[in-house]
Amino acid sequence: MFTGIVAAVGRIESIQPLGGAPDAGVRLTVNAGSLGLEDVALGDSIAIQGACMTVIAKTAQTFDVDVSRESLDCTVGLAQTGDVNLEKAMRAHDRLGGHIVSGHVDGLGTVTHFAPVGESHELRVLAPREIGRYLAYKGSITVNGVSLTVNSVNDRDDGCEFSINLIPHTVEVTTLQHLAPGVKVNLEIDLIARYVERMLSTASPIQGS
Repeated sequence: MFTGIVAAVGRIESIQPLGGAPDAGVRLTVNAGSLGLEDVALGDSIAIQGACMTVIAKTAQTFDVDVSRESLDCTVGLAQTGDVNLEKAMRAHDRLGGHIVSGHVDGLGTVTHFAPVGESHELRVLAPREIGRYLAYKGSITVNGVSLTVNSVNDRDDGCEFSINLIPHTVEVTTLQHLAPGVKVNLEIDLIARYVERMLSTASPIQGS
């Protein structure tokens, strides 16, 4: 589990195919930047652009992860070299500064607007309709691994457009600063919203013993 509070911006330095088959995955070597890998062991989880990955090898400054073809098909930012948001898995005694994030990308959104507003930036993203049902005013959404608060929701025929206000610190310390209209982003809905929908869709109440 994660919090959506990005700890460092790293960089995917190399991508190596895991086989010659069309459905083969890749092995990524990621420079951890300022993340610090001293307390990271093999088998630990690190979120890369919001996608939970397992560390299979490491040096003092880099770590390797294997990414399946399914994960590559369901995410953006993992199939090319470049800067990525990084977060280590949450420990039980950590502060929950963002919200509960599983690191499982639910779908891709498309940036429709990204521009300064005063000292901040306004970000608008068009999400698929199946994701839009989980979005609510002042609810939580994860964009490329960053925990953010929804400022408005606009249901459209082609999906659900939501807006976010990004404070200068968030823009400065994450890869969100590189966004532009038309860019795809990884989205993860609020975990609690999943359970609320499931409970509301279940007609039979739990019977006591």
